[in-house]
Amino acid sequence: MALLLLVDGSSYLYRAFHALPELSNARGEPTGAMVGVLNMLRRLENDMKARNVTCKAVIFDAKGKTFRDEWYPEYKANRPPMPETLAAQIEPLHECIAALGWPLLMESGVEADDVIGTLASRAAAAGMEVVISTGDKDLAQLVGPQVTLVNTMSNETLDEAGVLAKFGVPPERIVDFLTLVGDSVDNVPGVNKVGPKTAVKWLSQYGSLDAVVAHADEIGGAVGGNLRQALDFLPLGKKLVTVRCDLDLPQQPWELTPRAPDIDRLRTLFAHYEFRSWLKEIGNIAGDGGSGAGERNVEGNARNGTSAIASPSASLFPQAIAQPLPIAAVQETSDAHRADYVTVLDWETFAAWQGKIADAALVAFDTETTSLDVFAARIVGISLATAPGEAAYIPLAHRGPGAPEQLDRERVLQALKPWFESPQPQKIGQNVKYDQHVLANHGVALAGVVHDTMLESYVLESDRKHDLEQLATRHLGLATLSYTDLCGKGAKQIGFDEVDVERASAYGAEDSDVTLRVHEVLHRALADEPGLTRVYGEIEMPVREILFRMERAGVLVDRALLAQQSHEIGTRLLALEQETYKLAGQPFNLNSPKQLAEILFGRLGLPVRKKTPSGAPSTDEEVLSELALDHPLPKLLLEVRELAKLKSTYTDKLPRMINPETGRVHTSFAQSIVGTGRLASSDPNLQNIPVRTAEGRRIRAAFVAPPGCRIVSADYSQIELRIMAHLSGDERLLQAFAQGEDVHRATAAEIFGVAPSEVGSNERRIAKVINFGLIYGMSAFGLARQLDLERSAAQAYIDRYFARYPGVLRYMEETRAQAHTQGYVETVFGRRLWLPELRSAQATRRQGAERAAINAPMQGTAADLVKLAMINVQNWLDTEKLHARLVLQVHDELVLEAPEGEAEQVCETLPRLMAQVAELKVPLLVEVGVGANWDKAH
Repeated sequence: MALLLLVDGSSYLYRAFHALPELSNARGEPTGAMVGVLNMLRRLENDMKARNVTCKAVIFDAKGKTFRDEWYPEYKANRPPMPETLAAQIEPLHECIAALGWPLLMESGVEADDVIGTLASRAAAAGMEVVISTGDKDLAQLVGPQVTLVNTMSNETLDEAGVLAKFGVPPERIVDFLTLVGDSVDNVPGVNKVGPKTAVKWLSQYGSLDAVVAHADEIGGAVGGNLRQALDFLPLGKKLVTVRCDLDLPQQPWELTPRAPDIDRLRTLFAHYEFRSWLKEIGNIAGDGGSGAGERNVEGNARNGTSAIASPSASLFPQAIAQPLPIAAVQETSDAHRADYVTVLDWETFAAWQGKIADAALVAFDTETTSLDVFAARIVGISLATAPGEAAYIPLAHRGPGAPEQLDRERVLQALKPWFESPQPQKIGQNVKYDQHVLANHGVALAGVVHDTMLESYVLESDRKHDLEQLATRHLGLATLSYTDLCGKGAKQIGFDEVDVERASAYGAEDSDVTLRVHEVLHRALADEPGLTRVYGEIEMPVREILFRMERAGVLVDRALLAQQSHEIGTRLLALEQETYKLAGQPFNLNSPKQLAEILFGRLGLPVRKKTPSGAPSTDEEVLSELALDHPLPKLLLEVRELAKLKSTYTDKLPRMINPETGRVHTSFAQSIVGTGRLASSDPNLQNIPVRTAEGRRIRAAFVAPPGCRIVSADYSQIELRIMAHLSGDERLLQAFAQGEDVHRATAAEIFGVAPSEVGSNERRIAKVINFGLIYGMSAFGLARQLDLERSAAQAYIDRYFARYPGVLRYMEETRAQAHTQGYVETVFGRRLWLPELRSAQATRRQGAERAAINAPMQGTAADLVKLAMINVQNWLDTEKLHARLVLQVHDELVLEAPEGEAEQVCETLPRLMAQVAELKVPLLVEVGVGANWDKAH
């Protein structure tokens, strides 16, 4: 028997939207409902694979009123407007469903239920079997010998017996049942106080609604009275809940045959909305061998996953190939982007490719290695691309029983060394800094790098991810091969040198090929944005080279001093632990939130400030800071946590991170992680060493100059406040900086209405908190908490501040409005800072994005200034042929290592070099210090 599958798309849509957390692509476009509906369709098709589904359709409600609104104006009147984030997903969802080959139906003036009812009725009359997938109980009235309901969300199937078991009445009495109980969702009143049990009782006793009405006078009690009061409305109520089965539809049910998926359209849609796993499946169906996510020299983390219902990981295509196509099959596909890849296994082919890269105007290259640790990594293979689709992989160190004979690695590197070290031809890569380190490990000094796709993407789309996999998806609609597909993951992961050469070649050559293709797209986009072109060409690319040199140099640390500090901190922690026991009145595990909560909120009776997502009282740092005002134990616990963090993160860990070959610590500076343009330090993170505590400053003392050298530190003074003055143009703030005033004292004088000489330390402290707090969007509530004030007093301070500095308020209001209009803000130098959360349906996210809109131009401009300073300083060092070198960049500070004979010259020149990088409306002030270690210099 032929089978018609009808999907209640509107039911799917609302259930998916409310069942899932808020999801979006990197553009900020909501995607949660789309993912949920498409996943439910996928699951439904998988469940129906064993059945003979010959016809199918997804039915949605059309916009506008229906005949029921004319009958009853209050119909669905209590429903709130559709959320904007849901409405935005309807059209693209329809496109996805249609592209998947599903017939899609929407009929004006009626509801989806009526379309489903009509199709089901006609199909059953024609002898077809009908399955309706819905979560709507109203459609139970359609169930019959040839019609069943399935609920994909709950795995429930309802035939005639199932309807009776679930509702207590058979399908032919569902309309009577709904008329009595009403439908609160559609605002259809039933009989007051009559629920399912009473309705079933009456219908079982009397047989039908008409019979219940006929015996209304016999039903006693309040509920009988309610029935009699509802008698006039019941006929209309019955009409409202009855699904029509007699519509004049343009298609007959047997005409609803599915089409083949529109692969090109799906690729475009899935790439745009970042449905990565589904995009991979398209590759498998289309024969381009697409696969999943891989490790392609990534700065940053993979996008967070979604819940089981939402995860776009399972097949949308039940008819698709179960396993990815073999690499060989992919390469034989004439239209595949890997069709012309070459594996270089002989010197004749190698020589041919040497000629190709020598003659090419631009060459993309990549290295495949043994490790992601830049100092430990050794080359396994090299890939090259000279044109889109024209790429080669040179395997050099693959091992294993099936590995073919490969060219000698050292001989290949010696042959390629002149090319790598020449400024011509021009070279391009993805996160080239990593490859530059790897080549340096083999004695090759890379030169001639003119583009880095990761940095191109970062400048164009600061809020998004910039790994090659995502760039290929976003800009090319390609699902690239996955590192984990080749190497596995977890305990069973193998090294890249153990990967089959044929598969490794497809992966490696694709790296360079896709890099070249992505560059073509991004380069065109940058060409249309002169401001972004300057940021990319004059800031990010020059800084890339400087960061490589800084990472290569590393910084010297005093192992013995760190060991001493670690011992002292450990001793102090033991003493503090005993003090906490005394204050708590008993020993407890300081690392157990549960035990700590029992002490704080149980034994000591301190107030619960907030709770964790699981509902337990929170004991985080914010809570402890508030509780510290009421009891000494929380303050002591904060000190314990700070010391323990210093010990584990720095004094214990730093000695273990000293490179045995260089004797120095080598941090990694990531350029594309922080949207504002700031650098991110990792392995180890040297930007988070606290400087406000004596213990934190002591750790800086362990960063020392080698014999015969000094540490020089140069730091921009109050840089973000100065940028605020420049951006806002506030006359009073500009005047304070122009005259070299203590800006916090000047602000205090303005707020408190006194002369600067009369400002006390407490007034200056309040002004300082306000000055910096407003930069970060601090509210009156936040200011009150930080200063331990009443909220009204904090608001009064803020009001006075804005009254005295109206330009600052104007800047904030204009920037907030501009951000909402264009979706981004810009730095003084043209860096674009995207704020997709401004479109979030969640108020807290929107408010956070508005605060970021105000702060980002200041943070971003400060980041640009520091990077320009690095470029200026490095150019000077190179021009003067000095031996001093940059070793660290932390916040607004540059740290150099200088021979003693150059230290004075460096200290004299740095402030000028750093202050000259830009002309703002206020002078840039640089403070410089010198010493045997970082602490003394700072």
